[in-house]
Amino acid sequence: MTQYERMEKGLLYDPGDPEIMKEQVPFQDRLWDFNQLRPSDYEEKQQYMREVFAECGENCYIELPLRANWGGRHLHLGSGIYANANLTLVDDGHIYVGDKVMFGPNVIITTASHPVEPELRARGLQFNKDIRIEENAWIGAGAILLPGIHIGKNTVIGAGSVVTHDIPGGVVAVGNPCRILREIGDRDREYFYKFEKIDRNNLS
Repeated sequence: MTQYERMEKGLLYDPGDPEIMKEQVPFQDRLWDFNQLRPSDYEEKQQYMREVFAECGENCYIELPLRANWGGRHLHLGSGIYANANLTLVDDGHIYVGDKVMFGPNVIITTASHPVEPELRARGLQFNKDIRIEENAWIGAGAILLPGIHIGKNTVIGAGSVVTHDIPGGVVAVGNPCRILREIGDRDREYFYKFEKIDRNNLS
């Protein structure tokens, strides 16, 4: 089994293998060019996402810069995604993002990790576990998502949280390690911030 095949299967592998680097480095070069685009270069940004990302739906917007080990090659985006600046993707494994997901600034999504056993780690070996974020989740500023986690539909991950395990849908979860604070409920349908009410009649 080649190192590339081991990478795809989520096994321990050498990320510096020549076959892997031959494919990876051109995506890193393209990402460098992507990050030089102006805010008004909308069409060029869309072209990059369509050509490089594994999947990209409609109306996706990423504030630059974007950091990604594979330039987003293993990123699967639904439609209506918004990512604020400095989104960092350790996308050696696959990252699946549902429709209408929002990312605050400085979010880190890392599919890759290294063995705890010292001799294996000294050899530079790593493994990847895919990450899934379901529809309409909101990942707050500075949150870190670790390998293999799954975040459910409509869930909010609080700013600065470190997500070490799966979080179900329909909850607010915060902290390090990230824990469920509460379910999203009736009060959230009445107030948008502390004691400020949602004026639904005036919303378009």
